[in-house]
Amino acid sequence: MTSWHSYRARWRGADFPASPEPHALELWVRLRSADPLDGFEPVEPGCHVRTVPVTECEWLRFLTVVCRWRGEPFQVHDERDGLLLLEYLGGSVNTARELGLQRVERGVWRAWAPRPEVTDLREESVQITAQNHHF
Repeated sequence: MTSWHSYRARWRGADFPASPEPHALELWVRLRSADPLDGFEPVEPGCHVRTVPVTECEWLRFLTVVCRWRGEPFQVHDERDGLLLLEYLGGSVNTARELGLQRVERGVWRAWAPRPEVTDLREESVQITAQNHHF
């Protein structure tokens, strides 16, 4: 996995990597495609972009990668040299301390963990919008 956090949108029956783009009165979404598609503008080699109102999308989702480490829930933020940067999703300060996590700010605890020790690595999706909803 290379992307630990990302947005995806479904537009006209196809899924695209996406980025929300707030406008004054409504939310728009920048859709990206590696291939040249009708209405998509080339921005760099292998990247074509089209911006559409979110109301034209069937859905917009935010994806994260979550896992378990030493039996506790975490979100993955980065990977380096076989280590995963994990952020604790549990709410127990005592458990965070017992796990030897580093406090990076109030309520945020992280650790670098060897990838082989990490279990239940999976993508989680949260729907941001549905068709015809205005935000």
